Amino acid sequence: MALAVPRTWVVGEVVAAATLNAEIRDQFTDLISGWTSYTPAWTASTAPSIGNGTLIGRYKVIGKLCTAQIEIVMGTTTTFGSGIWFFSLPFTAASPAGTSANWVYMGSSRAHSATTWYTGISAVVKGTSVLKAFSPADWSPTVPHSWAAASTNYGHLSITYETV
Repeated sequence: MALAVPRTWVVGEVVAAATLNAEIRDQFTDLISGWTSYTPAWTASTAPSIGNGTLIGRYKVIGKLCTAQIEIVMGTTTTFGSGIWFFSLPFTAASPAGTSANWVYMGSSRAHSATTWYTGISAVVKGTSVLKAFSPADWSPTVPHSWAAASTNYGHLSITYETV
């Protein structure tokens, strides 16, 4: 159950257990519930393929605020496609009133080659559900390093954004 607007109580109202459960128990259940798993799509100009690697995602929604995390671990049969990489999010990002056409929600990213860590940012543009990573430029088959089909090559992305 998603968080709901609390009800307005009336003086002298007889409160039923079902009303209390909906107003108190169910609201707290939403706050303390666990994360939900999902499988992100990984796309580019020429489609990459995870092969025997791993691509997993999880998210937690509280009210209209979604935090999503994605992990990609390259396998020996992973292919990297061509062009900038994009990862799907579980929900579309909201377009807050009064924001510019370029409004983005920002998060973090990190990539690992066999020996080096690369840190950067992740971003989703309002009105979309597509996440990009930058370390220092858009992630691609050669950025932030020349990715290899090996489990020592992996990436993590995290973002918190308002949903529609």
